[in-house]
Amino acid sequence: MNGRFLLCLFLLGLLSVWLPAEDWYQWRGPNRDGTWNEIGIINHFDTEDLQNPTWRVPIGSGYSGPTVSEGRVYVMDRETKPKQVENVHCFSAETGHRIWSYSYECQYQNVGYTAGPRTSVVIVDGLAYALGTMGHLHCFVAETGQVKWKKDLNQIYQIQMPTWGIAASPVVEENKLFLQVGGKSACLVALDRQTGEELWTARSDPASYATPILINQANEKVLVCYTGNHLVGLSPESGKTYWEIDCPPSRMAIGIATPVHHQGHLFISNFFDGSMLIRLDSSELRAEKVWHRRGEDEHQTDSLHSLISTPILIGDFIYGIDSYGHFRCLDIATGDRVFEDVTIAPIERWSTAHFVKNREYVWIFNEKGELLLTKLTPEKVNLISRSQIIKPTRDQLNRRGGVCWSHPAFANKHIFVRNDEELICINLSK
Repeated sequence: MNGRFLLCLFLLGLLSVWLPAEDWYQWRGPNRDGTWNEIGIINHFDTEDLQNPTWRVPIGSGYSGPTVSEGRVYVMDRETKPKQVENVHCFSAETGHRIWSYSYECQYQNVGYTAGPRTSVVIVDGLAYALGTMGHLHCFVAETGQVKWKKDLNQIYQIQMPTWGIAASPVVEENKLFLQVGGKSACLVALDRQTGEELWTARSDPASYATPILINQANEKVLVCYTGNHLVGLSPESGKTYWEIDCPPSRMAIGIATPVHHQGHLFISNFFDGSMLIRLDSSELRAEKVWHRRGEDEHQTDSLHSLISTPILIGDFIYGIDSYGHFRCLDIATGDRVFEDVTIAPIERWSTAHFVKNREYVWIFNEKGELLLTKLTPEKVNLISRSQIIKPTRDQLNRRGGVCWSHPAFANKHIFVRNDEELICINLSK
C-alpha cells in the first residue's frame, strides 16, 4: 500500500468516528418531517436480507410508534388482564434488553379501536414525555424511568374525547411541551416541559388526531395544528391565533395525517374530505387556500384522500396513499392526479404505508409489514427492493389478516418496528 492510500483510509476512519449517528427521538424523526439524514446505509437488499433481526423483544398491543434516543428505544403498549393498564417501555437500542417499564391503570371509555396507546414517546434533554389514549401524561427521567411529573389531562381540561382517543403526539420546542387534547375550552395546551405548569391554552375546536408541527413564517415561529375543524397557525409563546383556514368535516373529525410543510405551502389530507393546499405569506403571518379537492365519497375520491399515512412532498409533486390503498402522485399546483400505483399497499379500506425520505431514496413501510426501498418520480414508483420484515397482527385491526399501522423509527443505521406482539431491530448499514 502506498502512503496516499493509507492516508485516505485513516481519514475515512476519522470521518466515521466523528460523523454522529442520527436518533429518531420524536414523531416522524428529528425534524418532524419524515426525513432521515443518515449516511452509510444500504441502497438495495435481497428478499431474505432483512428477515433476521438484530434483536426482537415481546411487547403488548398498541399503535404507538417507537422512538430512539441516546442508545435507548421507547414504546407504549396496553394490557387488559388482570386489569387495564397502559405501559411505557425503554429498551437498549443495541441489544433489546429491557432497561425500565412503567405501568399505570387506564380504563378505556367510549374509545374505538382499543389496541392501545397511539402517540410516540418524545425524548428531549434527558426527559421522556408519554401521552396515553385517555389523556394520561407522564414526564420521565429518560435513563431511569423515574417520574418527574404527571398529569391527568382529561380531568384537568374536560376533554371532549375523540372517537379514537388522544392520538396526536406531544411536541417539544425549547422550554415548552405542546399538546392537542381537545379540552372543553382548550383544544391546544402548552406546558412548561420541566415542571408541567400550564403556560397557555388555546381554541375551543374539537381535537383531531394529527400531531402539530412548528414552522418558520415571516421570520416568526408558528405552531401549526390541524384541529377537528380548522388548520390554524398559533404563536408558540402565547397561543394567539395568527391565521386559520376553515376545513369543517363533512361527516366527522378524522384528520390523522400530519400537516406537511413544503416550499412555502402546507398540505393536509383526510379520508372523507380529500386534500387541501394552503399558501403561506412570506412577509406577513397570513395564509390562504390554494385548492381543495374532494371526491363524491370514500370510493369515488379525487386528488388524495389519506387516512393514517402522512403524504410526502418532493419537488412539485405530492405522493400518498388514497382511501383504499391506491398510491397516488399529484401535481402540487392543482392537485391533479399524475399517476396511480396499486403495488405499494393492499387495496383495502384505510390501507396504510409510512414514507421516510433518505436523500434520493424513499423508504416505505406498509401495513403488511413489508419494507420497500424506492425512488419516487413523477413518472412512476421505481421499486429497488422489497422484503417482509414483520408479520401483521390483529389487535390493531382484526381484518384482512391483521395490520402493522405503527410508524417505524429509523435511527443509527437501523430500523425499529413493532406490531402487537413484538418490537424488532434490523440493521440497515452497508
